[in-house]
Amino acid sequence: MASTFWAVLLRDLLLARRRQAEVLTPLFFFVMATSLFPLGIGPEAALLRTMAPGILWVTALLASLLSLGRLFDQDWADGTLEQMLLSPDPLAVIVSAKVLAHWLMSGLPLVLISPMLALQFGLPADAGATLALSLALGTPVLSLVGAIGAALTLGLRGAGVLVALLVLPLCMPVLIFGAGAVGTWAGPQGSSANLSLLGGLLIGAMALCPWAAAAALRLAAE
Repeated sequence: MASTFWAVLLRDLLLARRRQAEVLTPLFFFVMATSLFPLGIGPEAALLRTMAPGILWVTALLASLLSLGRLFDQDWADGTLEQMLLSPDPLAVIVSAKVLAHWLMSGLPLVLISPMLALQFGLPADAGATLALSLALGTPVLSLVGAIGAALTLGLRGAGVLVALLVLPLCMPVLIFGAGAVGTWAGPQGSSANLSLLGGLLIGAMALCPWAAAAALRLAAE
């Protein structure tokens, strides 16, 4: 199973490298969307710092959704998905590898660039580090939950819109705890509670979502 996992992961990373425009789209959206808010709101520092957690996390969530619709599309189109279904290894292992590749290409860049974008809102370095940590815990959950939506809408017209409609309600806890971690970093209780809840969501998603997505892929293939 380990060899299958690494083979699928390296394959998806190689394919993503050949489609750099699709990979860079979520990152460009995240940068442009967050940069527009300080220009529209104005230079008032206190207001920007208050709104920063929600703005940064909402734009990160929307950026993550941009590439979810294509998570299994290429495999569906070229027949690779059928071979994956026939593999002796559990389909959930293959799904986990594909989700990890998706997060490395679309989620990890958001985590790395988020502290710099936080400076636009006047957030100090400690708040930027908390933002990056919350995104590191939360964006994998978005990819895992999004894999279920992508599998359920596989082969349907307007799959990208349908994925967003399915995934957004399920991602509300991640958005609340992620923004809450950044918003309470300077409070008396700190952000440890929200970060712990994000970690719990990540563990639960890692345990359940690959199996649910695998079941949805089998239904789509039938």
